[in-house]
Amino acid sequence: MKIFKTNWKNYVWACSFIALFFYSAISQAAGQQKILKEATVYMTAKSTEHLLANRGNRAFETLAQPDENYPTIMIDIDKTFQTIEGFGGAFTDASAIVFAKLSKEKQEEFLKACFDPDEGNGYTLCRTTIHSCDYSDEQYTYAEKPDDINLKHFTIDHDRKYRLPFIKRALKAAKGNIKIYASPWSPPSWMKTNGEMLHGGKLKPQYFQTWADYFVKYVKAYEKEGIPMWGLTVQNEPMAVQVWESCVFTAQEERDFVRDYLGPTLKNNGLSNLKLMIWDHNRGVMYQRAEVIYDDPKASQYVYGMAFHYYVGDHFDNVRMVHDAFPDKKLIYTEAGMRGDWETAVRVAKNMIIDLNNWTNGWTYWNLLLDENRGPRHAGGLGGTNIVTANTKTGELLFNPPFYYFGHFSRFIKPDAKRIACTSNSDDFLATAFINVDNKVAVVILNLSDADRIFQLWVGGKVLKYSAPPKAIITMVF
Repeated sequence: MKIFKTNWKNYVWACSFIALFFYSAISQAAGQQKILKEATVYMTAKSTEHLLANRGNRAFETLAQPDENYPTIMIDIDKTFQTIEGFGGAFTDASAIVFAKLSKEKQEEFLKACFDPDEGNGYTLCRTTIHSCDYSDEQYTYAEKPDDINLKHFTIDHDRKYRLPFIKRALKAAKGNIKIYASPWSPPSWMKTNGEMLHGGKLKPQYFQTWADYFVKYVKAYEKEGIPMWGLTVQNEPMAVQVWESCVFTAQEERDFVRDYLGPTLKNNGLSNLKLMIWDHNRGVMYQRAEVIYDDPKASQYVYGMAFHYYVGDHFDNVRMVHDAFPDKKLIYTEAGMRGDWETAVRVAKNMIIDLNNWTNGWTYWNLLLDENRGPRHAGGLGGTNIVTANTKTGELLFNPPFYYFGHFSRFIKPDAKRIACTSNSDDFLATAFINVDNKVAVVILNLSDADRIFQLWVGGKVLKYSAPPKAIITMVF
């Protein structure tokens, strides 16, 4: 008769594993019960003095079936969608110059408000420009010598006075947790068909490789300064002919440049980890750009995703259409120039909610900081206040309404959070919801109406009722 001997080590290990499994399951179930006890409410509203104000905790009550006649935001925690990269603004020359003019005390106030992950807006995804753009005090490049095909005279010395110190301070305030991506507005004038950086024009074919090499030198120069790059966009607004720095790329031209030059050059220089993004323009014809580039596998292999803006029409369906057709590619909103008024705050929040609900992975606004003249800039631009404005004459620092509305997202939806199912049965309310890696859920709700409206948040048989002032934004965390 065969005798089976017990392997006690394996037996103990198996029992321990089973016990741990059931403990984890019970703990998770208990965590779900705790989640639904109460929510912490944060609110910003023009008709009140509340600016990202903690309005305390509100208890959930039992309600098996939501009433379809009552404004209701419904959440399903178990249905998850895209992952978030982050939120933030842009390190432009203008922002860096204005920051340098602030007193040390005001500089610290600004950095804490924007980048502190615990007490500020906690920005984690930020843009910068490759040499000058409209929000620079002058035109400049990193390769001023004409026909420098091998870029022997390439230097980022221009950035050492303002931009590099600004970014380094921000990284420190954010505890190093900022994903930075860079965008060019135009190649140097000597590389272009029109002989200037302004007014459109195109990149001359004989400089395709030189321009690709320029990207590599830029990334490595910044890395040498202790500023690693997370990503790149190929060209800012490639179909726009502007009075400031601009350069035109058709979809086919961008595809060919990525496929034959930029993509291989990044790869051959050990930079294939960079998140390369195409388009970087408005939602209107983004699908056509995606179709042309993504349908070419040799080009598509180098592309992380699509960058886009909101300047001409809403066209939110196009964002979802790009995702549905190319679900493996990411979507990053990369530029929102805005004034500092309440109306703009509501418009930006609306755009953010709908973009996020249409698979967007990150959202970045434009200048982090501008002066009282909405500058400095050497061409173009909008008048009025910015999301954050510094009065360089008085030293005053103003955090305007869009800053607080934006914070309702960036403070509570952290990198690697996943969107969860969230619907509204009322045209007066927009909402989006995410579950963070620590299992905390953040629901952002926008009241589009001009009146106080009571709504209810319904989560798996539990309900929480709350009154939203006109055009208020509310974040509930549980």
